[in-house]
Amino acid sequence: MGIRKYTVIGALALAGVSMFGLSARAEDVKLTVWSLDRDIQPAPHLVADFNKLNNGIQIEYRQIQFDDVVSEAMRAYSTGQAPDIIAIDNPEHALFSSRGAFLDLTDMISKSTVIKPENYFPGPLKSVEWDGKYYGVPKATNTIALYYNKDMFKAKGLDPNKPPQTWDELVADARKLTDPAANVYGLAFSAKANEEGTFQFLPWAQMGGGSYENINSEGAVKALTVWKTIMDEKLASPDTLTRGQWDSTGTFNSGNAAMAISGPWELDRMTQEAKFDWGVTLLPVPQEGAERSSAMGDFNWAIFASTKHPEEAFKALEYFASQDDKMFKNYGQLPARSDIAIPETGQALKDAGLKVFLEQLKYAKPRGPHPDWPKISKAIQDAIQAALTGQASPKDALDQAAAKIKAVLG
Repeated sequence: MGIRKYTVIGALALAGVSMFGLSARAEDVKLTVWSLDRDIQPAPHLVADFNKLNNGIQIEYRQIQFDDVVSEAMRAYSTGQAPDIIAIDNPEHALFSSRGAFLDLTDMISKSTVIKPENYFPGPLKSVEWDGKYYGVPKATNTIALYYNKDMFKAKGLDPNKPPQTWDELVADARKLTDPAANVYGLAFSAKANEEGTFQFLPWAQMGGGSYENINSEGAVKALTVWKTIMDEKLASPDTLTRGQWDSTGTFNSGNAAMAISGPWELDRMTQEAKFDWGVTLLPVPQEGAERSSAMGDFNWAIFASTKHPEEAFKALEYFASQDDKMFKNYGQLPARSDIAIPETGQALKDAGLKVFLEQLKYAKPRGPHPDWPKISKAIQDAIQAALTGQASPKDALDQAAAKIKAVLG
C-alpha cells in the first residue's frame, strides 16, 4: 500500500558457527519471527532458505496482520512472550525503541562487516535510530514520485518530455489534462484519513520548509492550499479523500487520470496494465531550486530486548542483509541500501521509472522518528480532511494540527 506494508524476517545463527556453514548441531536453537509477509514476499522464502543452511538453528515463522502489529507486539513484550525478531513499520520503530523494547544494536553494527550504516539511504537509516543509537536494521524501502501519461500530454498539446517540475506547473498541467467529458482527471493522489494521507502530504510540507514539528509553516499552508485548489477545481476525483494509494493509482492505470502520485510498488502493475506510454518524474517542488523531499515507507528489522540469543539474532540479520541484492529481482522491493545496483529488467518504461525512484530515495525522509507518531499523524490527517472538505481554511486547519502536535511533543 501507499505506505506499502512489507515485513520483516528474523532468524538466528549459533555463536561461533558460520552463518553460511552447513554443520548441524545436535540440538537446534528454535527462534520465532513475526512478519506481515505473505508467500509472495521475502520473509517466508528467506526463513526457508535459512533453515536449509542446517547450521543449528530452525526458525518458526508467524505471519501477523498489519493492524495487529503494534498492539500484539507490545502485549507480547510486556508478558514475556515476544518473538526474537519482528518486522515493524518504520514510523512505529521509535515507539518500541524509546520504551526499551528493542535491543540496542549499535556496538554489533560497529563491528559488523555486513551491516554498514554508510551503505544505507539516509532516510531508512534515520528511522532505526533513537537517542543516537541503532535499534534495528532497515529491511526495504519505498518512496513516491509522479507518474504521468505521455499520450495524454501529447493529446493536450503538452510536451511529453517535460512533466511538471513545480507546484504551479503541476496545477497548470492538471487543468489542461482534466477532461470531464472523457471521465479523465488531471491528477490522482491519496488524501485519505489514515497514514497514507500523511505519507503523501508530509513531503509537500517539508518541501515548503515545514516539518511535523512545524506543520503550520507558511510553506506547509501553501502546500495544503495547492491541494485544496486541486480538489475545488475538480482536477482530482472526490474519491481522493477516501481512497488509498493503490486504488487511486488504479484510475491512472485505467486511463481515468493523467498523472498520479504513487510509489515503485506500482511499476509491475503499470507494466502489465497500462495501455499507454507513461513516465515517472521527481515530485514537483514549490519553486525551481527548492529543497526536495519525499515520503519513505516500508519496514525495518528489529530484535526484541527480551531475546535470549542477542548475538545469534544479530548474525541472522546479517544473513538477511546479505540477501538484499535479491530484494528487487525476486520480490519487487527496493533495498534500503544505496550500495546495491538494481539490474535493468529489459522493460524500458519500468527501468526508466525505477531510476527516478532511486533518485527520489536520496531525498526521502522518515515520518518522525517519534514514539507518539500515530497521534502526530492523526493531527495531520484531521487537518487535511478539514481543509479539503471546507470545514476550515488550510491555515486554520494546520494551526489546529500544530496545537495538537505541540501538546504531544510536550
